[in-house]
Amino acid sequence: MKSYRVGGCVRDRLLGRYHAELKTGDVDHVVVGATQDEMESLGFKAIGKDFPVFLHPDSGEEYALARTERKAGRGYRGFVVDADPSVTLEQDLARRDFTINAMAEDDDGNVIDPYGGQRDIEQRWLRHVSDAFAEDPVRILRAARFLARFAPLGFHLHPDTAKLMCGMVADGEVDHLVPERVWKELSRALTEAAPQAFVQCLREVGALARILPEVDALYGVPQRAEFHPEVDTGIHIELVMEQAARIAPGNAMIGFAALTHDLGKALTPEDELPRHVLHEQRGLKPLDALCQRLKVPTDYRKLARAACRRTPGTSIAIDELKPATLHDLIARCDGAGTVPQLIRDMAAWSAKTTKWSQRPLR
Repeated sequence: MKSYRVGGCVRDRLLGRYHAELKTGDVDHVVVGATQDEMESLGFKAIGKDFPVFLHPDSGEEYALARTERKAGRGYRGFVVDADPSVTLEQDLARRDFTINAMAEDDDGNVIDPYGGQRDIEQRWLRHVSDAFAEDPVRILRAARFLARFAPLGFHLHPDTAKLMCGMVADGEVDHLVPERVWKELSRALTEAAPQAFVQCLREVGALARILPEVDALYGVPQRAEFHPEVDTGIHIELVMEQAARIAPGNAMIGFAALTHDLGKALTPEDELPRHVLHEQRGLKPLDALCQRLKVPTDYRKLARAACRRTPGTSIAIDELKPATLHDLIARCDGAGTVPQLIRDMAAWSAKTTKWSQRPLR
């Protein structure tokens, strides 16, 4: 029986993020050559429902038995797990999603890297380990979330992985994602440094139209260039998400409001474009539909509705508002806690136009 550190803690050490992982105790281990009875006899507490995972009796860190997985049905639950003691470390690493997550480290600090994770870290690629990646639709969401985290470090989705993900969408595998898992990955992505990369990645592989159709519908919808130099409403959403992450880093509620504040612009009649006179009112219906479908928490929904229903003309600095306009804005907010959050959203809407001129051309 031998254990190894695996996954994110190995990856983050190689990226210079290791100490942050250690402070939170977020270090995972894989155990080769052991059974569940042996682990429990050593004092480990079993916590896994779908496969054997244990908590260390002293450190509380997770230890999982090395395992293989075989596809047996649709969706991310359709797997048969084999955690036999004969499963090797390389076999366990082969079932993981990305090469940068398929590395292990022994007690002496030696890195076991059978699938080129160190190479892809150096080249800044997010690349799948094997074609088995296509068996789990959650990995599409994970790819998008990892890009939201690592895009600021220069990471990109590898073309082969993008092609594989496009095939998963075309095959309908993405349609088997359950709402709770979609929301979990989305809300986590909204706390990352580049949440707009989550949307960009899903759109690149065709998954945005299936997962967040209300957001996908914004691309190609024009706005008045004098107010929105980016013109395209979908790009506008990306810019606002980017600025929201800078103004309120790690705040998923503000990130969600930024993502959904202009959904009504997709419903503007063509003969009214590029003006969007009633988009605040029109945006409530698709917002409510999205929240209901993904089972979005109530506090997120309230702030998003307040952002969507903002008084026309409030996408400017808060100190530039007329007293009557500010009063109307506050009156629309449900609960005092919503007001400072909405003000931060407004700061993001105001800042994005200034930042647009500083961005490199795409």
